[in-house]
Amino acid sequence: MAVEENATSTTHGLKQSEVKVILAASLGTMFEWYDFYLYGLLASYISVQFFSGVNETTAFILALAAFAAGFAIRPFGAIVFGRIGDVVGRKNTFLVTMGLMGLSTFAVGFLPSYGAIGIAAPIILVVLRLLQGLAVGGEYGGAATYVAEHAPEGKRGFFTSFIQTTATIGLFAALLLVIGLRSVMGEEAFASWGWRIPFLLSIFLLGISLWIRLQLAESPIFQKMKDEGATSKAPLSEAFGRWSNLKYVLIALLGGVAGQAVIGYTGQFYTLFYLERIADVDPATSNILLVIALIISTPTFVFFGWLSDRIGRKKIIMTACIMAALTLFPLFKALTNAANPDLARAVQDAPVTVVANGDECSFQFDPIGKNTFDKTSCDITKAYLARNGINYSNVNASAGTLAEVRIGQTVITAPDPSGHDEAGLAAEIAAFQGEVGDRLVAAGYPSEADPDKINRPLVIAIIVAIMLMVTAAYAPLAAMLVELFPARIRYTSMSLPYHIGNGWFGGFLPTTAFAMVAATGNIYYGLWYPVLIAGMTAVVGILFLPETFRRKIDD
Repeated sequence: MAVEENATSTTHGLKQSEVKVILAASLGTMFEWYDFYLYGLLASYISVQFFSGVNETTAFILALAAFAAGFAIRPFGAIVFGRIGDVVGRKNTFLVTMGLMGLSTFAVGFLPSYGAIGIAAPIILVVLRLLQGLAVGGEYGGAATYVAEHAPEGKRGFFTSFIQTTATIGLFAALLLVIGLRSVMGEEAFASWGWRIPFLLSIFLLGISLWIRLQLAESPIFQKMKDEGATSKAPLSEAFGRWSNLKYVLIALLGGVAGQAVIGYTGQFYTLFYLERIADVDPATSNILLVIALIISTPTFVFFGWLSDRIGRKKIIMTACIMAALTLFPLFKALTNAANPDLARAVQDAPVTVVANGDECSFQFDPIGKNTFDKTSCDITKAYLARNGINYSNVNASAGTLAEVRIGQTVITAPDPSGHDEAGLAAEIAAFQGEVGDRLVAAGYPSEADPDKINRPLVIAIIVAIMLMVTAAYAPLAAMLVELFPARIRYTSMSLPYHIGNGWFGGFLPTTAFAMVAATGNIYYGLWYPVLIAGMTAVVGILFLPETFRRKIDD
């Protein structure tokens, strides 16, 4: 049945029809984000299942790269489904995107591992991720446009803020399920096969979400355009072939979405990966701390959406970008101290330095998984430190000098790969790694965070502080994008900058940041990526982004 426009008001001042619109669009989008985030949350398990035979650091980065592949394709999904949405309609388009997303996610649960079918496993996995990304590329623009076109004047920020919460709620739902399954099954069973269950369960959520969205009528603004024959026949050329519209696509991307994207993925993904991979907090504890922080911060999406209806979208988004650029470094340093104080103390009291010739050091990332990093003494040294997440600085040495590891005042010389057979070199490397490991322990470097020393309230408070920047940047965004573009090409125009920003600038953040950390040895170096992008967005947005919150959107 269609949504009735003359429904009675609820006790909260919203019409029943408006509640149905918000609920249907938000629940459907939440389900798609739940699907999409499952992969990111289970990246450590997926790296073992589908990228085995590769060194540990490279396997994890490859797993994150496969995660990012879904983001890479999103702008193409925005183009394909954005055009369909502007020509055919909002409702039917996001029904198709949901079905494509749900079936691709369900298939991951059945996919055989690398050990069973070899290289075909990661190839199929990437194909499924691409299908998921294609679907998400068409989802957000449809849901945001649909809700905004139902919202009364002066409430678009508030109405669309519920859509903005869906990413966080989807992440929260996925986290909760993963935590519950780990607790019930045990870590060994979950790592072996239990990680597949969240993917398989998505088929039931798909059915529920499709049923909910089938209850909706078409957007009134689109229906009016369709009845009057005013819909666009060529939305792509109108949106991107005319400078009068294209300039706002570029301004929206560089002066709004890019900064929101890197802040969002720093708060919702990089914090989790940082806790697990760098601060060495066990995954279960990391997930629980993030869930609590999400519960606390998620309602602020609605607050900032409501606030943007009163003071404007631009002020809130720009403030969040400026705050992120200024505070991410000190916040993550505080996060290290709170989550693993022994590590923070060791880095301060016994800093690790690698003394080696830079020309003999490889970039500590192997995209095809064949480099064992044992051809030079520098590679042997850095590969071990990168694999164990040890923070180190670099000092250049003259050519031909064997690499040294300095731990405080202790100096350990790396083995010389020349003149050894394979077995002899392996023994030398094992002895070197054992000595370095012993010295690190003696200097206070922990193998993992001590659960009794984790300052849980402070960790949660830091994540909440980061998440407040996420919610401030994200909550007004849908309304702003809808208001920037004319109705006849709105779906297409807003979808592309959103998904380039979140698909490319944001989606590649975990992979890029960890590769930067692995390449430099500095555990904070990856933060330069979101800091610089957020800073760029603040400058471009302040100079060129118009304020939109008082605009009409029905033409």
